[in-house]
Amino acid sequence: MSSNPAEAAVTALGIPYQLLRHGPVSSVAEAAEAQGVEVRDLVKTLVVRRADDDYVFVLVPGDRSISWPKLRALLGVNRLSMPDAATAKAATGYERGTITPFGASTAWPVIADSRTEGRTINLGAGERGVGLQVPADEAVVKLGGAFADVTDEAA
Repeated sequence: MSSNPAEAAVTALGIPYQLLRHGPVSSVAEAAEAQGVEVRDLVKTLVVRRADDDYVFVLVPGDRSISWPKLRALLGVNRLSMPDAATAKAATGYERGTITPFGASTAWPVIADSRTEGRTINLGAGERGVGLQVPADEAVVKLGGAFADVTDEAA
């Protein structure tokens, strides 16, 4: 069994995957290039706070950003926020830049932007310089998540 909790989790869920190891990167574009994919297929896992100790994972294509009005409407709340780095690590077990819903310390709900549906996507894998390539549809279903239009074009 892998010592990487994300790889162990994806294996346990029976999702086909590829673990991609590469050197250090400093942007989504660099990570996409290092993993040999388009920026839109390099998906950021963002931790969004709904309330104290209540978070949701939002899977956002690398060329897009969260649409706060769309996400608030979907979740039926008036306020959402991004936790600071220490809080995000405490909520997920992962450092920013490596966060993934796979193997997180808490299985928060997952919302994947609808633009990932039907695609193969690359997510963080819990370690710097490592990506996890999975079929989005199977991953979201096995994580108990849902697809929704929750992003806008990146500014």
